[in-house]
Amino acid sequence: MLLNGTEDLRVQKTIEAIQKTFEEMICEMDYEKITVKELCARARINKKTFYRYYDVLDDLLAELQSIMTQEYLERIANYRIPEELDKINREFFLYSVEKGTAYEKITCSGSYNYIRNQMMNNVMGATWGKSTWLQLLDTSKQNILLGFVQSASVEMYRRWVTDGKKIPLDEIIEISNELLCAGVNGFVESNMPL
Repeated sequence: MLLNGTEDLRVQKTIEAIQKTFEEMICEMDYEKITVKELCARARINKKTFYRYYDVLDDLLAELQSIMTQEYLERIANYRIPEELDKINREFFLYSVEKGTAYEKITCSGSYNYIRNQMMNNVMGATWGKSTWLQLLDTSKQNILLGFVQSASVEMYRRWVTDGKKIPLDEIIEISNELLCAGVNGFVESNMPL
């Protein structure tokens, strides 16, 4: 249940406890091992309370995905695509690090493929989907470009995390920008409509 601030204080505290506990559990275990029963025990609520706000655990995961996607989109709302791809990529890394272990696990673990893909599709639609330049390309080229951007940026982040973040944050942002922007800028230049 997304909070809008008008809810009773008890409802707000209950939802916050559910969300906080869920994020803690994501950090500890794969999604398939999280149960409503254990979540409720850790959050100190009964199952009936959980089901008052969520039909199933997947709804809570979808809500978390929605919150994270919206927060990230707000951070990059004023950047232009493809001109400021480097700034968007920088924000992706900074946001990912700020969100901590739960976000890292969602982004890197195979347990969260579905929700990660939903997040990426929502972000791509809200950013690249508004690019007038992209709309001038035929659908096949749009798909290739979007697939490259989506997979390259996330995969570089995942590799960085898997390798234990041995490269300093500013350096990995610089490296990923070099690789990502060189590919996109080359594509843009060779596919500019006449």
